[in-house]
Amino acid sequence: MSTVRRASLANFAALCVGFVLSATLIGSATLAKDVVNTGYFGDIAIQGYDPVAYFTKGAAEQGKKEFTHEWLGAKWQFINLQHKKLFSEAPHKYAPQYGGHCATGLASHGNLTKDIDPEAWAIVDGKLYLNYSKETNKLLTGDVISLEKADANWRKAQSQ
Repeated sequence: MSTVRRASLANFAALCVGFVLSATLIGSATLAKDVVNTGYFGDIAIQGYDPVAYFTKGAAEQGKKEFTHEWLGAKWQFINLQHKKLFSEAPHKYAPQYGGHCATGLASHGNLTKDIDPEAWAIVDGKLYLNYSKETNKLLTGDVISLEKADANWRKAQSQ
């Protein structure tokens, strides 16, 4: 093998290693800062759905811009002033677990999934969980996934 070809392969290998390391570092930084799921663009938590409505109405309801509360660097929207007040007084009581990221995704593969369907939800032991889809939500409501594993993966993601 010629010296030029060896140098080219060595440069290519170094470039690949650099890319992988950069992607890993960027990915870790992304995981650490994604405390609240605001999707890929913007700063609206859980696609603008009212987290309190899941508890008080037993339904997923789109919040309104005029009832917005900022918490953990995200804007949370509510259907009325009463829900906004309830949330602002006790956000940990109403905010979805894992910052609104997909519970099933965290449990099954440990990744933070930004894509959620706010209509795919469950309240388990007084805690709100959101999922990627109604199909994956069946895994949560059917006790197929381990919330303990999701909890561990969430702690791991937050420590990175």
